[in-house]
Amino acid sequence: MVYLGFLFASSSNQSTTHHVQPDLTTLYPPKKRVARQPNPPSVPVPMEIVMTILESAYEGNSMPAYSALLQNCSLVCKSWSFVSQKLLFRNVSLKSQTAAIAFQQAVDRATPRGRQLGDAVVRMKVVLDQNQPYRLSHRSFARAVSLCPNLYELSVALYGEGGPGFDVIGSPDAARMKRSAPSFDERTLSILRAGPRISALQFCNWSDNSSSLLQLLDVWPSLSSLDISGTTPRLERDNAEPFPCALRELRTNFQMSPSVEFMRWLLHNSVGSLRVLDLAREPTPDMLEYLLSEHSATLESLALPTCGTHEAAAAVRGCAALRELKIEGAWASPMLYKTLPGELQHLAFGVDGDTALQPVIQAIKKSSDLRAVTMHVWHGGNKHPQLADVRIACARNGVRLTETKDVLAFRAVTRGDPVPTARYPRTRSFDNLLYMASCAATTL
Repeated sequence: MVYLGFLFASSSNQSTTHHVQPDLTTLYPPKKRVARQPNPPSVPVPMEIVMTILESAYEGNSMPAYSALLQNCSLVCKSWSFVSQKLLFRNVSLKSQTAAIAFQQAVDRATPRGRQLGDAVVRMKVVLDQNQPYRLSHRSFARAVSLCPNLYELSVALYGEGGPGFDVIGSPDAARMKRSAPSFDERTLSILRAGPRISALQFCNWSDNSSSLLQLLDVWPSLSSLDISGTTPRLERDNAEPFPCALRELRTNFQMSPSVEFMRWLLHNSVGSLRVLDLAREPTPDMLEYLLSEHSATLESLALPTCGTHEAAAAVRGCAALRELKIEGAWASPMLYKTLPGELQHLAFGVDGDTALQPVIQAIKKSSDLRAVTMHVWHGGNKHPQLADVRIACARNGVRLTETKDVLAFRAVTRGDPVPTARYPRTRSFDNLLYMASCAATTL
């Protein structure tokens, strides 16, 4: 019998260990060297191309996104840093004393880099809030303005100081405007007078101080664009000298309509020069009659919250030079659209479920120069039976149609940069920034 026990032999559980000792004296043949291709010389991107790319990315209606892009580009390399910072400094926002100190150090006129950054500033937004612990002081605000010789547009927001326990976020506008705020002292005003001659001023007053606006208007006799809102201004005396500026555009958004006497004082020297009038709140019949009777011959752009009466429609139809008409509300007299000026380029209006759109459709079909229509669709306007007819009329006549569902977006689309133009609607573009810089430089 053949012995088969070896097939069933149990294997050992212990592994066999082999001791290997390397021989360091042995010579091994060298590895074959791999031929590597030399790296091509790096060619830097010309700064002209970088500038063109960054300028093309400019979006006037989305400044936070553009600022974030420039901040990221400034971290790419040293050569990109200065180019991005110059573009970033075209729009400056100061909301605290800490920000003002950092800005003054960055635009120090004693250094070449500081002078270039200071010269690049075209727009500045300032917040003077008496409720903030590190609030921006009036003197620092004036110094910051004086360091920017090419400043074209200045926006100032003034907030009064609420009493202890009364500074409630979201409080009604009427309560906010009862807060006290100090006026500008003579030293601050003298620094502002010695600074740049700005052309556009935006002043939002949320305090009970009505003299601050008059102080700033007295500083800059070079203004051509004025945007004022908040507390209703009033003259300190009846025999005040008329405002010396010849305004090209005026926008108001007061909680209560100002007096006709104040508007006469403000626009005394603007007869013949006023081109753009934007009224965010419903004016009184006397106010509308005065404004359109005095300036109808030169008005090219008119914005009203509503125009529902026949008297208001007749007054608007008297503006024969209109190239832009904006009615924010959803109701307007049908008579308004029957005889629109032939040179009208932009028509903006609101639409709800009950808006009479047939006169609008006829106006779009008849107008030869109309190039843009903006609709604010709200309160069931998306279900209006004639909404499709408006779209068809615009498509057949080659009119660009823009629809919005947010009133803030509607305002942003229909308001452009405060620069002279013959084409409507106005836009926010990089070319306008270049114009502002060149215009400010020529007035030094």
